[in-house]
Amino acid sequence: MRRLLPGLARQLLLMAAITLAIFFLVRVVPGDVVDVLAAEGALDDEAVERLRGDLGLDRPWPEQFQRWVVRAVAGDLGLSLRFETPVSGMIAHALPHTLGLAAASLAIGIALGVGLALLAMLRPRSPAAWLVEAVNVWSIAVPTFCVGVAAILVFSVWLGWLPSLRQTLMPALIIGVDIAGQICKPLYEDLKEAMAAPHVRTARAKGLGAARILLRHVLPGSLAVVVALTGMILAGLIGGTITMEVLFGLPGIGTLALDAIKGRDHPLVQAVVLVLALGVVLANGLTGLVQRLIDPRPRHLA
Repeated sequence: MRRLLPGLARQLLLMAAITLAIFFLVRVVPGDVVDVLAAEGALDDEAVERLRGDLGLDRPWPEQFQRWVVRAVAGDLGLSLRFETPVSGMIAHALPHTLGLAAASLAIGIALGVGLALLAMLRPRSPAAWLVEAVNVWSIAVPTFCVGVAAILVFSVWLGWLPSLRQTLMPALIIGVDIAGQICKPLYEDLKEAMAAPHVRTARAKGLGAARILLRHVLPGSLAVVVALTGMILAGLIGGTITMEVLFGLPGIGTLALDAIKGRDHPLVQAVVLVLALGVVLANGLTGLVQRLIDPRPRHLA
């Protein structure tokens, strides 16, 4: 546990720095929610000044930041300036949609990535080894947003198989294939290296089959690679799900953040960024803990 505390402290400091940065950055952008409402013709000049004072937007930025931090620590993320609704309730409504898409995408990606790597090991002369390379290059070279646009054009517009909005199958598959490409190649290389180990040669000499050796004696030692990759993937998965939510019109954190940014809804933007930063911190901490439980080498060397 003591080994985890320094990393956790760094992550918390990073989250605090991100929160501070986003607080001031959203205010650097010209205009606020009052200007948006005025542009819609709902307010005159006198009402603009009065509303800006009521919302505290005319106060110095350090004072606004102090008030927001005190309330956030107490669990009060404030009210949406545009919708006059508690921000925590809006996030609680949107978060399950984002978590569901992220979980489905991660499950597809891990299953496909590990499956391709194992198949390539068991059938080295089959197209599986080529697929490992192809999926890996695909995940590196092709942005998921472009794939999403192409998928809508082909499967929704041309073929009419799936609706273009409010469905999670296509975005989960798109992100899942991208995740699989990040997993299959490193895992495949690690498995190839592990198959040359002395204990594997001993298992072969005893007459054990290739599948049994791979699954029982080699794969467990390579799971630490999958866990380490999953930790890095989780951080990028947040951005991927946000992009897909906006593209496919899903009611998740991504759509909520976009609406907040367009409406200059500062409390909602800050709360969304805080939740996303906290999610990255929790994902990194959990990944590090699982990796230490799976791989005994760090504990042995300590």
